[in-house]
Amino acid sequence: MQITDMLAQAGGLEAIARELNIDPQHAEAGAAALLPAIMGGFRNQAQAGGTEGVGDLLSRLGGGSLMDQVLAPEPTNVAAGDAVLGQIFGSPEVSRAVAHDASSQTGLDPALLKKMLPLVAMLVSGFMAKGGGAAAAPQAETGGLGGLLGGLLGGVLGGGTQGGQGAGGGLGGLAAMLDSNGDGNPLDDIVRMMGKSRG
Repeated sequence: MQITDMLAQAGGLEAIARELNIDPQHAEAGAAALLPAIMGGFRNQAQAGGTEGVGDLLSRLGGGSLMDQVLAPEPTNVAAGDAVLGQIFGSPEVSRAVAHDASSQTGLDPALLKKMLPLVAMLVSGFMAKGGGAAAAPQAETGGLGGLLGGLLGGVLGGGTQGGQGAGGGLGGLAAMLDSNGDGNPLDDIVRMMGKSRG
């Protein structure tokens, strides 16, 4: 099952639609276009610090409560989502570039996608924190956050479904398009594209 489907089943896409006052189809299209870059950012975190590092990061930023905040009926404080994006992308410029590229894929307004980005980041972070916490840490190679992160990355970015290794194989969708130099890291290409557009 794709993470977009999982987020839809959990009520995440409906919550985004309600929060941004858009129809559910636009919420789904926007989330699907933003997810490859978000998952790529988490993959880079996992490569740098292992899945334990990602687990620590998720706990520090709010864990499963991140998802709960978006799903709650009251307006979401996106500061936590911005903090997640700051950790996985490194700068607001990358967030803007991700929103712009998702806009070119979906036809949705980049300003709308920029508002959607922290909400999607919170949903994904909370989802991973809840899923990762369900399995005992000693079983990380067969389950836990390692297996969950690998499965989600494999589903969104292409490649295998266990661990981070297979996920680096073939990037799919937007991530493949953004990964112009084929190194498995679309974020460096986004930053380079931004530099060209400013030059």
